Amino acid sequence: MAKEKFDNKKSNMLEEKVISISRVTKVTRGGRSFRFSATVAVGNRKGLVGIGTGKANEVPEAIKKALQAANKSVYKIALVDNRTIPHEATCKVGRAVVLIKPAKEGRGIIAGGAARAVLELAGVKDVVAKSLGSSTQVNVAKATLKALMSQRTKEHIAELRGKKVEEL
Repeated sequence: MAKEKFDNKKSNMLEEKVISISRVTKVTRGGRSFRFSATVAVGNRKGLVGIGTGKANEVPEAIKKALQAANKSVYKIALVDNRTIPHEATCKVGRAVVLIKPAKEGRGIIAGGAARAVLELAGVKDVVAKSLGSSTQVNVAKATLKALMSQRTKEHIAELRGKKVEEL
């Protein structure tokens, strides 16, 4: 359930948020050539979220490519009461480590930067997130998505074990 890819052809109701735009340089014999790299997160605030990156000679083109990549990689995540996550999770991408914890109702999203953008677009309303290690925005966003995808609900665990929820 958590790693279930979502078929995005039916719904184009995804919001988008630019996480980072950076200028990248390729040094050749003839000099330096500059391009732009963009990272975009998309989501519907109801449990669907995706991240994509794109690179082009101009910023708008890079954002457009990143948006297309993000729309291709939309995942359904598990939410409890459509507001928080089922359990605590820690995930690592590169040197960026992200810790996410469920929070009580009304607490809000306590997170910063790229993790906050991903959590908002995923539809998580009450969560505490902490970025440990590197603060590279792209890796923090990917680690947050990975942590969201690792979430398991009681129903899912019961289904995997072949038991009822009451037996757990």
